[in-house]
Amino acid sequence: MSLKAVLFDFNGVIINDEPIHAKLIEQLLLEENLRLKPGEFRQTCLGRSDRACIRELLAERGRMLTDAQLEALVQRKVKAYRAELETLEKLPIYPGIDDLIFKLQGLSCKLAIVSGAVRTEIEWVLQQANLAQHFSIIVSGDDIQQSKPDPEGYLRGITQLNQKFPELQLQPTDCLAIEDTFAGIQAAKTAGIKVVGIAHTYPFHMMQRSSNWAIDYFTDLEMDRIQTLYTQGTEKPLEAPA
Repeated sequence: MSLKAVLFDFNGVIINDEPIHAKLIEQLLLEENLRLKPGEFRQTCLGRSDRACIRELLAERGRMLTDAQLEALVQRKVKAYRAELETLEKLPIYPGIDDLIFKLQGLSCKLAIVSGAVRTEIEWVLQQANLAQHFSIIVSGDDIQQSKPDPEGYLRGITQLNQKFPELQLQPTDCLAIEDTFAGIQAAKTAGIKVVGIAHTYPFHMMQRSSNWAIDYFTDLEMDRIQTLYTQGTEKPLEAPA
């Protein structure tokens, strides 16, 4: 067994945009004459797709949406998200991602995105950040029926990598996921994939309890050591940074 592919979540892992999403969801509800309760975005939406988040928030307020109504709300938020990012002088990409990608390419790992975000959002951010060329496939919220914590996105990611690179004969045990939320960690684990929990959204100790390995920053991820553990078939936790 060896590490062949690393599958990244997007929001909260590659880009620090969770506060933007929270603001836009609150704005969307206000436009519908509804209010977001304190802590509700974090509880209902973190780690889940926009479609699942919006549908559930409105259902809890007695509004059942048709698919067309839901899509119209999602597209309104997509437009607002792009407009919000375009006002920023610099995209809030998490530091260290470029160095990590360089290390992973040195290990001949294929890279993929598995996210509940809308595809146009992911592609636009990756292009603007000059990262798009590094990811072989993207599984977005447009491609799945079930949001995380369901494993559908990760299983679809493995299938698409095998279709693109049949010589890999990729299995879940050959993959590593990088996640920042409990829904994402559960999705990857249910798919049979080991997970690095990065403490971008929740504290290190909470990531440590739920993921296979936990880190504070991308620079803490010792990929040579991870590769060795995969080759040996062992799972020792990474030590917490001093």
